Amino acid sequence: MKAFLILFIFDFYSVFCILKLYSIMKKIIVFASGSGTNAENIIKYFAKTKIAKVVSVFTNNAAAKVIERAKNHQIPTEIFSKSELLESNLLQKIQEIDPDMIVLAGFLLKFPDHIIEKYPNKIINIHPALLPNYGGKGMYGMHIHRAIVNNKEKETGISIHYVNEHYDEGGIIFQKNVALTDDDTPETVAEKIHELEQKYFPEIISRLLED
Repeated sequence: MKAFLILFIFDFYSVFCILKLYSIMKKIIVFASGSGTNAENIIKYFAKTKIAKVVSVFTNNAAAKVIERAKNHQIPTEIFSKSELLESNLLQKIQEIDPDMIVLAGFLLKFPDHIIEKYPNKIINIHPALLPNYGGKGMYGMHIHRAIVNNKEKETGISIHYVNEHYDEGGIIFQKNVALTDDDTPETVAEKIHELEQKYFPEIISRLLED
């Protein structure tokens, strides 16, 4: 009986510690529009840490691969339309989660001002070029990589920045460059950028949440 009681107390304490740790971990919402490779990388990165966890993935694309990736990791998803992004209901859903950070990882719509106002310096984005170059409306993905190759740039890179009311104009948090050669194509540039995104994006998110 005594051994059973000790085991019960130990198990109860273990569960309590796990629940306590889970409750103090910071919460991340990821917004994505496409395949979700960066979103999944962030999910996997923080699943191995005690700093934070991705608690939900929001997407404006019901056919996006990111939905399947999130479900594979038991992360709930929220699907919304472009018009719903501008409505108060979506903000309410975000507020119910009460995130410590909102991460835009391949999210192609302009983020609405009313959400930015509620979460100042808590919304970040990754851009596949060295801002302020190749930023602005319509500059994303292969559009950027083609422009960089056509302009015979000698380097490109990634920019992680805060989100404000203008496309790609929020304060820059981190940049990393990569050299290009005359043999690079838009496809090889995309591969180089993807490597930088996978390595540095989760690390910078973690650094911001620890500050």
